[in-house]
Amino acid sequence: MPQSLVGVHKFDLDTPVLCIDLDRMESNIQKMAAYCRSHGVQWRPHEKCHKTPAIALKEIEAGAMGVTCAKVSEAEVMAAGGVRDILIANMIVGPRKWERVAALRRWADPIVACDHFAQVEPLAAVCRSHGVEVRVIIEVNLGLDRVGATPGRDTVELAQAISRLKGVKFAGIMGYEGHLLQIAEPADKERQIRESMALLVSCRDQIVKSGVPCDIVSAGGTGSYQYTVKCPGITEVQAGGGIFMDPYYRVKCQVQDLDYALTILATVVSRPTLDRAVLDAGRKTLNPDVATPVVVGYEDAQIKRLSAEHCELTLGPNSRNLKIGDKVELVVGYGDFTTVLHDEFYGFRGDRLEVIWPILGRGKLQ
Repeated sequence: MPQSLVGVHKFDLDTPVLCIDLDRMESNIQKMAAYCRSHGVQWRPHEKCHKTPAIALKEIEAGAMGVTCAKVSEAEVMAAGGVRDILIANMIVGPRKWERVAALRRWADPIVACDHFAQVEPLAAVCRSHGVEVRVIIEVNLGLDRVGATPGRDTVELAQAISRLKGVKFAGIMGYEGHLLQIAEPADKERQIRESMALLVSCRDQIVKSGVPCDIVSAGGTGSYQYTVKCPGITEVQAGGGIFMDPYYRVKCQVQDLDYALTILATVVSRPTLDRAVLDAGRKTLNPDVATPVVVGYEDAQIKRLSAEHCELTLGPNSRNLKIGDKVELVVGYGDFTTVLHDEFYGFRGDRLEVIWPILGRGKLQ
C-alpha cells in the first residue's frame, strides 16, 4: 500500500472506490461468531463476498473454524494466505481440478462437495496417486433444486459408496435453504427453515444408521443463519455476506442486527438539471441486479438509472445542494456481485484510510 495514502481522508481519494468501514465490519464479524458460538454451532463463513485472505483471517481470529469457498482457485488463494480448513462447496469435475485439489491437500485441509459418484471416484484415484486423502461431503437437495442428491436412499447409498473408496474420506453432508431466504413472515420463514434442516439432519441419521459416520452437517447463509443455528443437529453454518451486510439481506431477507459496512465512494460529475445529479459509478462499479444501492446522507436522493459508467440520481429538495465535485457514498445493494468488479478494498477507521487489501480471489473462477 502506498504509505502516502495512509491516514488520507475518505473524501480526498480518487473515485470510484470500494470502501469498508472497518469498525462496522469487525463488529459484524464478532456478532456472527458470537451468535453461532452461543448456539453451539461452528461458523464456516463463505468467502465469496470478499475473496480476501486478510479478511478470512480476521474471521478465524474471531472464532470461525475455517472458511467456505466456491471454487478450487479461491481455495488456493485462501490456503496461500494462511487458511487451512477450507470447504469447497461446489461440485469438482475434470482432471485438472482433481489434480489441483490433490495438490492443495499437501498444504491445506480441503473438503469438497459432491452429489454423484462420478464426481468422487476419479478424484479418489488422483488422490491415491498423490498419496493424500481428501474429505468429501454430499450436498443434499433441500428444495432449491439447483444441485444436490435426493434426500433419503440416494444420499445414503452415495455416502456408503464414498466410504468404500481409498483416497477420499466421507465427512458429512451439506444443504442450502436458499429458496427460503425471502419469506416475508418471520414465523413462516423459521418454520420452513426448521423443516428443511430437519430433512437434512434426517439424512445424517439415515447415513449413520447404515453404518457410515457422518460428522459434518453444514447449512445456512446470511439470510437464514439466525434460524439455522437453532436447528438441532446442524454442526456448522456457512453465512458469510453478513460481515458487510447490505440492502438485500436487510430488506429482502429481514436480517436486522448487522450494520452496513461496504460502500462505493463516488463523485458528482454532472448536474444536468436542478433535480438530477450524475455520479462516476455505474454498472462497472456496482451491480444493482439483486438489490438497489442506497444513497448515504441524502434521504431524498434516489437512484434513477445505472449505465456502464454513470449513476443517475433524482434529487429531492434536501439534496439539491449537491454540486459537481462533491463526494457521495452508496451502500452496495449486494456485496457478492460488487466485490468481483474491483481489485482492492479501501479500509477506513472513521473517515481515515487505514489499509488497502487486494482482492486476491477476484477472477478465480475455475
